[in-house]
Amino acid sequence: MENKEKGYLRLFRDTCKAINSSLNLAKVLNLITENLIAALNVKACTVFLWDRERSILEVIATQGLSESYLKKGPVDADKSITGTLEGQSALIFDTLKDPRLEYPDEAKKGGIASILSVPISVKDQIIGVLRIYTSRRRNFSKDEFEFITGFADMAGIAIDNSRMYDHLKVNHESLIDEVL
Repeated sequence: MENKEKGYLRLFRDTCKAINSSLNLAKVLNLITENLIAALNVKACTVFLWDRERSILEVIATQGLSESYLKKGPVDADKSITGTLEGQSALIFDTLKDPRLEYPDEAKKGGIASILSVPISVKDQIIGVLRIYTSRRRNFSKDEFEFITGFADMAGIAIDNSRMYDHLKVNHESLIDEVL
């Protein structure tokens, strides 16, 4: 096995361990974003949750993006890199020329050249998006794409685990109240 593949496997394993040992969603998602940046040598990574009621993508974990880019405005789910929320990964190879990008001027100011957007799903339902940002225009290899998709799947598992735990804590308290 090549060094790159061993590195991918080690990061994947470490992230799986973190998901299994922590109920702290922020900690796990930050580990995912950090690991992807390190493994792929990219500028930034962000995990968004899809707020269907307001039709926006909300940042729940991010590494590497400037504060000004993060404050650019709400990410409209219907306008921002369409296709991802229908289950399709999408690559914006050139942020200066692709009409699917909602904030091209801010991307330019933030030094973002390419964006890969991958759906995050739980039980075949899209719940969010994982995005990889590069400072130079970049295509991703099939192996890199599969690696990123695996991390998007792990993000989905971590989010689902957190939701189930929260639901268990709320139901548990109401059951105790009923007994008392």
